[in-house]
Amino acid sequence: MTVIYRNPKDKESFQRHYFNVHIPLTKQLPGLKKYEISNGPIISPTGHSETYLVANLHFDSIEDIKKAFASEVGQRCALDRRVLAPGDDDIQIYLFDAIEV
Repeated sequence: MTVIYRNPKDKESFQRHYFNVHIPLTKQLPGLKKYEISNGPIISPTGHSETYLVANLHFDSIEDIKKAFASEVGQRCALDRRVLAPGDDDIQIYLFDAIEV
């Protein structure tokens, strides 16, 4: 699962909420194997300049992602996401199975 947040209106408030509330909540998702976030500036060779933060959440399968977000904790994560990115234009979310190549 990849989550891409656009530049928030209030970066300090975003950071405070993301690190103090959202990360601890998300780490409770059932089946979560690994949680990574971008660190520092995000550089886009294709010219995208609105990206503020990228998060990668690792699960064993797309089915495990769906189960995680159907859980009570997953529903709380989805609601809390609206604090960080109130509009659907403020965020991009991608769910996918991956293979190592």
